Amino acid sequence: MRVGIDLIEISRVARALERHPRFVERVFTPIEREYCLSRANPAQHFAARFAGKEAVGKALGFGVPFTWREIEIAGRPKPGVSLSGRTLAWAERVKAGAIDLSMTHSKGMAAAVAVVDDA
Repeated sequence: MRVGIDLIEISRVARALERHPRFVERVFTPIEREYCLSRANPAQHFAARFAGKEAVGKALGFGVPFTWREIEIAGRPKPGVSLSGRTLAWAERVKAGAIDLSMTHSKGMAAAVAVVDDA
């Protein structure tokens, strides 16, 4: 079993959304964008998914080389994780099993914890 955790300030994501118009397309899949943009406070939901992607990457031990859209977080109330591309290839190489993800957010912070079972 492998565990990854991440914590991010929602204001940091809100600034990225305002300052960098391509941030959303570069980091989030169409399914993730549709969900987050449908919410009353999109930055809060983008931040939770950003933390989720980081937590999954850490749990897989893949680190920075993954591309953001290769980890997709979709569904509610319990989000599911789908991998693609190099991230999926890495997960298969290290024999990663099921991925369980929990995300949360408060007024100022978003956090996520990912647990990856051994295959």
